[in-house]
Amino acid sequence: MFGQPTSPRFRAALAGTLSAGLVFGLAACGGGDSDSGSDTDASAAAIDCAPYTKFGDIKGKTVTIYTGIVTPEDTPHIESYKPFEQCTGATIKYEGDKSFETQVLVRARAGNPPDLAIVPQPGLVKQLVSTGKAVAAPQEVSDNVDKFWDKAWKGYTTIDGKFYGAPLGASVKSLVWYSPSEFKDKGYTVPTTLDELKALSDKIVADGGKPWCAGIASGDATGWPVTDWVEDMVLRTSSPETYDKWVSHEIPFNAPEISTAFDAVGGYLKNDAYVNGGLGDVKSIATTTFQDAGLKILEGQCSLHRQASFYAANFEKGTKVAEDGDVFAFYLPGKDANTKPVLGAGEFVVAFADRPEVKAFQTYLSSDVWANTKAKLSSGWVTANKGLDQANLTNPIDKLAGGILLDPNATFRFDGSDMMPAAVGSDAFWKQSTAWITGQDTKTTVDNIEKAWPK
Repeated sequence: MFGQPTSPRFRAALAGTLSAGLVFGLAACGGGDSDSGSDTDASAAAIDCAPYTKFGDIKGKTVTIYTGIVTPEDTPHIESYKPFEQCTGATIKYEGDKSFETQVLVRARAGNPPDLAIVPQPGLVKQLVSTGKAVAAPQEVSDNVDKFWDKAWKGYTTIDGKFYGAPLGASVKSLVWYSPSEFKDKGYTVPTTLDELKALSDKIVADGGKPWCAGIASGDATGWPVTDWVEDMVLRTSSPETYDKWVSHEIPFNAPEISTAFDAVGGYLKNDAYVNGGLGDVKSIATTTFQDAGLKILEGQCSLHRQASFYAANFEKGTKVAEDGDVFAFYLPGKDANTKPVLGAGEFVVAFADRPEVKAFQTYLSSDVWANTKAKLSSGWVTANKGLDQANLTNPIDKLAGGILLDPNATFRFDGSDMMPAAVGSDAFWKQSTAWITGQDTKTTVDNIEKAWPK
């Protein structure tokens, strides 16, 4: 996974994901975004310095960068800055802080922000811009984003017509985990449409199994895995355009399209025949931690678990995560084989200073050069930067996620709850989804969430 942000949801996601010893393909790597098994020469590779000469002589200058990415995931980030430092003579001062999301706002409001911040959600970018301290990205960064990213990414940090932050790392949420050996032994095939996914689930039931296992318990963030399921289904049962209108509240939360998506999720998660393999009945989903939910695949007690690319690191030491391994993942299919909606998340680099050295470093971080340098240094990290050479990704899950993100036929959308007002995206949506899992009907659920939307 890319370095996890520090919101309640992602603090929970990070917990338990750093168990070293997972086997990716044939190489043993630490879980998460670490430098274990990485190309240690990558940070020393020479780069073309020409893009940075336009910013003048910045030798001896210092740029501060503040983030929620802490040890051990910070190491590949710090190493990836060395080519820029060697090229320009500038120094990058890295500060990781588990309280980043709170403290970056405190610092911005107090007039003491860092030069740059790695921000995990578009909603937080908007809050930072509202302090009046954030600085619009320079033209060089804007040009890089136009060149290397799908246009949707630029929109996430464009506020009142000004573009503030280039994307950095990314994750893919539209994945289903499974056992390759079970599929081989029982003659199951990876589905390529939603109808095929339903047929596979029914086949597993007919064979005497419970196809799905799930868990949504996550402390204060309990319920967030349901929101991801719903977002994926809005993209599949409606359209990316409907998704955009829903996230921005151009259509209400209780619009028919959203109820349809909830019911589509319910066809899996509230179906007693389908869940909860090795863990209990439907209601057990609410009390099972999301970290534990997919582990029953390894015990043969369930066959399918929908969770993001970062879930790889939850499997115990010695687990081979690969297409021919103990466990792997496939893309959660679209409505048909011709559509490929992708739900994901990512980080953005936002500036609070416009000094030449800051602009130069922003330009480096938004380049294909940095993306490839970082990929060589990391395991469990991907980016949607189109300049990435996928050969530089070091494990099978990274390669799978990278291939999905960079597929020209894919339509990417950022996690919707991360872009909704906090009263909805990290409160009512989570809580009402939990109530829905434990028996509340769809209409009451979406009506209650709609009532929570700020007027």
